[in-house]
Amino acid sequence: MFSCSDKQKVTDTTKIVEKPTFSTPKKHTSLVQVNPDVTEVVESWEELKAVNSFVKKFENVSPREALTNALELRDLVKSLKDSLMPKILDHPSFYARVNVLHNETLRLSDLTRIPAITADDISLQINKTIAATNAVNSKITTVLKQKRFEEEVEVDLDRIGIDSIKINDITKNSIQKELERDKEGAS
Repeated sequence: MFSCSDKQKVTDTTKIVEKPTFSTPKKHTSLVQVNPDVTEVVESWEELKAVNSFVKKFENVSPREALTNALELRDLVKSLKDSLMPKILDHPSFYARVNVLHNETLRLSDLTRIPAITADDISLQINKTIAATNAVNSKITTVLKQKRFEEEVEVDLDRIGIDSIKINDITKNSIQKELERDKEGAS
């Protein structure tokens, strides 16, 4: 534009473009892996490996990408829940954690069908799903460390006495093995 004056009008054509919140990757809770010291019991459990490697992708993910992967995660957790678990983990407290994980993944997959969902709601559900996975992995580590500890500890069976009702299944199994060893040694 030109006018009679010497001043020229300059317009700023640069615009700040905001990234949509659904496409911006967000850092989420970190995944806690099963302690490497005790992985020998679960190293052949392929369903657990698949779930852990897939959930690892959710640590830094955009809400849109999370919703895209939610259905596959739901199916992986369903196969984990239906799979043959190591006998040492055959306990109600472990099943409860797996069920919570399954419910959280179902909720995440349900978010794919809610049109008015916000990025914050998706991020919150991702964190809950990772936390449920962490609970499963932590329980595996705890049970296997407890088993290892009890195998290393010498138990004086004569001193157990009245408090034997407080002994859990793992301890009972360890004591039973010790009694069987004593019987075999006496024979």
